[in-house]
Amino acid sequence: MHPILFHLGSFPVHSYGVMTALAFVFGLWTATLRARRVNISGEVIADVTLWVMVGTIIGARTVYVVTYWKDEFAGQPLTEIFAIWHGGLVYYGGLIGATTAGIVYLRWKKAPLWKIADVMAPSIALGSVFGRIGCFLNGCCYGRACAAPWAVSFPADNPLHPPTTPVHPTEIYDALLNLGLYFFLAWLFRRKKFDGQIFAAYLICYAFTRSFVEHFRGDYTDAHHHFGLTPAQLVSVPILVTGLALAIVLSRRPVVKTKIENRG
Repeated sequence: MHPILFHLGSFPVHSYGVMTALAFVFGLWTATLRARRVNISGEVIADVTLWVMVGTIIGARTVYVVTYWKDEFAGQPLTEIFAIWHGGLVYYGGLIGATTAGIVYLRWKKAPLWKIADVMAPSIALGSVFGRIGCFLNGCCYGRACAAPWAVSFPADNPLHPPTTPVHPTEIYDALLNLGLYFFLAWLFRRKKFDGQIFAAYLICYAFTRSFVEHFRGDYTDAHHHFGLTPAQLVSVPILVTGLALAIVLSRRPVVKTKIENRG
């Protein structure tokens, strides 16, 4: 566990922030390379990525603050709401925020929404790999007690107080599954049959992989479980339904070859 990666003078550089930055850098890079295959300008991908970044952070932080208000924020200075370097981001909140921001921007620019969504979908999975490594270094999103040889223990002198007894490395589970999902979606992208297929496949696959990893999570209190499910497992249900609905509806539309230039 290394919540602070290094110092620049007296300024601490947090691991979670570095991993988040790398997620966007590699996500943008791979999406730009993929865009060239379907004649979409790299500038368009860069522009929408800026909107997606803002939507991701706002959505992820908002859902985290609402979910853990009583546990972490009630009675604390309001500035704590903005302290994202502590690792307080909820992935599904970020996905919803990013999707909303992307839709608004692409509709505004009258760009092909689902074609660009397919370009970016594999990179979303790749970004999650870095994000989960950041969680591991930060000590958040940890697992429940585990006696397996690969179990991990966190040090006692840390601000988030994860357990010091062996637990499932759920962050690493999620990172590895997302890495596999990235390669699968990148492979499927070259064989897609309709616009929106890759984004729909991402929603469907991630709903399953995330629900699987959640089974090993140990950082939720009883108050966060509903019907025996974690918050992420509950949200995975509408995400799965949305992915299936998109796959069915969009499969009836033909693939349109369009060259998208920079729109400023």
